[in-house]
Amino acid sequence: QVQLVESGGGLVQPGGSLLLSCVATGVSLSSFPMRWYRQAPGKEREYVAISSAPSGVTNYPDSVRGRFTIARVNETMVTLQMNDLKPEDTGVYFCNARKRGFEYWGQGTQVTVSS
Repeated sequence: QVQLVESGGGLVQPGGSLLLSCVATGVSLSSFPMRWYRQAPGKEREYVAISSAPSGVTNYPDSVRGRFTIARVNETMVTLQMNDLKPEDTGVYFCNARKRGFEYWGQGTQVTVSS
């Protein structure tokens, strides 16, 4: 049984930081491009970070570039470091592993940025 479990979300003030983790069981993430997505209330899910495989090359949309960093800790863990958080970063954050017809999602972790 393959599972992805996110953790690390919470309530943070604008300008603060959070470190999200995505831990996999039942699968090695080494060969999977890994993505983080977020979904704000009433909006569509949007991607916020990708780590390609096997190169590990990363990319981000303009909205988070320079503030968010995706990293592979080991073959079963990926993190998303989020700095200088803004209220518009609020949403549920999901990790995603997808390749050649295999796709896995976590259940999400809530991030709320508010003063």
